[in-house]
Amino acid sequence: MKSTPTGREARLGAELRKLRERAGLSSTEAARLLGIKQNQISNTEAGRMGVSPDRVRMLACHYECSDKVLVEALARMTRTRQRGWWEEYRELLPSPLLDLAELEHHAASLRDAITARIPGLLQTREYALEIFRQAVTELSPPDIEHRLSFRIKRQAILFRENDPTPYEAIIHEAALRMRVGGSTVARQQLQHLLDMSDRAHITLRAITFDAGAYPGSGQSIHYAFAHVPQLDTVYLDQSHGLAFLDAEAQLHKYRTLFDRIEAVALAPEKTRDLIHNVMRDL
Repeated sequence: MKSTPTGREARLGAELRKLRERAGLSSTEAARLLGIKQNQISNTEAGRMGVSPDRVRMLACHYECSDKVLVEALARMTRTRQRGWWEEYRELLPSPLLDLAELEHHAASLRDAITARIPGLLQTREYALEIFRQAVTELSPPDIEHRLSFRIKRQAILFRENDPTPYEAIIHEAALRMRVGGSTVARQQLQHLLDMSDRAHITLRAITFDAGAYPGSGQSIHYAFAHVPQLDTVYLDQSHGLAFLDAEAQLHKYRTLFDRIEAVALAPEKTRDLIHNVMRDL
């Protein structure tokens, strides 16, 4: 039994708890119905105890869940209990960062909207290095190296030979014009954006200064789409760390917000034109 579940294990347990509660069953009643101990239900729902695909289907059947697509998506979540590459950083980085890498690895697609800097999945090594050097809480050289290598490994989902993760990034002009690391690093970063935007699975849009205020301005918002909408996740990069949101109302709010942000952003072709113009100004 695991004392500290990963974010994905905790999410699976939480979704099983939702199914039970929608069925109007207490954990004690569910255990009696299934012929198991109550603490097995509690530990499963807390993500501390592993569960098989067949057990998920059995629970869903007893909880009278008729959404077969959701049930199969939950069953697939049980098949990924092997250690991911991010586990190498378990004692080196905060757990939420590992949960982020796990979430991105399994996402059906990803969507970012960022105002003040280039999204982490699109950062060059030199750009990311300067970001870490400027952290409010000063990082030691080993800490910087761990975070840098971790960030670069996260980007592998965009380079997979088979089925790379579809990704959309909406970046404000302020981030494009900010000379992080100096003109040379900034120019290399902008060229990297152009190169990445050539990939069929990557969509890059920019919001210009002329757009003025817009919904969600000032926030860095990240949306991970699952294979069913109920399992989507929003994560916010805040000064005190990452916050993960998955309540139905929250997901609806941020899906709507992203659509409104996209409405004021440039088309991909005009975004490339803007990046070229910014590069000429460096």
